Amino acid sequence: MEIKKELLRSIPKVDEVLAQPQVKKAMEEGRSQVTDGVRQVLDALREQILRGEEPDLTLEGVSRAVLQQVEENSRMSLRPVINGTGIVLHTNLGRAVMCREAAQAAMDVAENYNTLEYDCEKGRRGSRYSHVEDLICRLTGAEAALVVNNNAAAVMLVLGTMAKNKQLIVSRGELVEIGGSFRVPEIMEQSNSTLLEVGTTNKTHPSDYENAIGPDTAAFLKVHTSNYKIMGFTEEVSVEELVEMGKRHDLPVIYDLGSGALVDLAQFGIESEPTVQQAMAAGADVTSFSGDKLLGGPQAGIIIGKKKYVDAMKKNPLTRALRIDKLTLAALEATLRIYLEPDEIARKIPTYRMLSMSMDELRSKGGRLLRRLKKVPGLSCALSQEEGQVGGGSVPTQMLPTWAVAMEHESVTVDQMESRLRSCRIPVIGRISKDRLLLDMRTVQEEYFGYIAQCLLEVTGGAQ
Repeated sequence: MEIKKELLRSIPKVDEVLAQPQVKKAMEEGRSQVTDGVRQVLDALREQILRGEEPDLTLEGVSRAVLQQVEENSRMSLRPVINGTGIVLHTNLGRAVMCREAAQAAMDVAENYNTLEYDCEKGRRGSRYSHVEDLICRLTGAEAALVVNNNAAAVMLVLGTMAKNKQLIVSRGELVEIGGSFRVPEIMEQSNSTLLEVGTTNKTHPSDYENAIGPDTAAFLKVHTSNYKIMGFTEEVSVEELVEMGKRHDLPVIYDLGSGALVDLAQFGIESEPTVQQAMAAGADVTSFSGDKLLGGPQAGIIIGKKKYVDAMKKNPLTRALRIDKLTLAALEATLRIYLEPDEIARKIPTYRMLSMSMDELRSKGGRLLRRLKKVPGLSCALSQEEGQVGGGSVPTQMLPTWAVAMEHESVTVDQMESRLRSCRIPVIGRISKDRLLLDMRTVQEEYFGYIAQCLLEVTGGAQ
């Protein structure tokens, strides 16, 4: 107890810490931040002592802790990270990395007044959706288009417009959970439509839909199970079959496509992922999909289909609550314009640039990182052939062959190394496999190789 009292009395006073040269210099950039940092550090020292610890109470040690605390306090909470997981569309890490053109477009409208809802040609108010509607229709072949803030919102708006207080028929095997515990039935409930499940988990027949049609039926709903697959003894009703059935009974078909690819992924070795154009060709009356998955753009929910249905959605009061802002519109327009030049897609859109990388390219890239890491004392690293994922609830059954840099350290455990890299100014996010820390070359940007090497020097104690 006496030792604790003595240590508590030894904690430097606030004024003593503020008088230290490095702390005084930091005060010139932000007095309140530094003062707050000093108090936080001193409070933490008291807690450490009361727990029986003996922290560094020298003015030099406390000053270093204060400067570190000030730096942590000044960091943006939402900030860039280096993705070494090999998951191209990592939902927790922001899904699709946008192209430079999209980022620049968003910055341009953020820093200036803009034409969000102004028609320069007519000199009067315009529609925010006009900036992307023609582009989307041109790329997909749709009659009309509308964009809201994500695909869950798109589904809710579609159902709330086309099936409010009515019934929707959907296969039991397509009642997906889309992430964050949000489920299709719950979205339907919020849209004031009634769900009628047909078929079984693994098998649904055309007759299941046809036998369920009643006086309150508003539409057939088809949900692309983009985040899981049922394998084995299965059967589902295609969009084409539903469309034909819908024509016989004068019922529209709504297709929640989800992932929303505008290009055929077979060219990247990825099979069985329908494109938006295929959904349109199949005859769906309304289709919705995400902007930040396989489209490679910003978060958005894109609705395409027959003009009479889309026009009705534009008049729905819910549209205003779900509308996207100027930054999203600018980024989406810039992304869509790249699709007008098919030869540019794999070069300019990061999602497809990563998906199109060959094993030779990935191995060569990994070799360049290995050379950078040679200066880290005690670090053992080698190239390892691994598997990554598309991610973002897309193509769940197909793994992507890849090369990763696998690391171990003679005195720092893999868990410690992984944790410390996450605490860097720009966090480095890897994955642990077979007691090694992996950085997948498909998702690590080469411009960060030098930074990664410096971080590893610091977190393993090798920095001078």
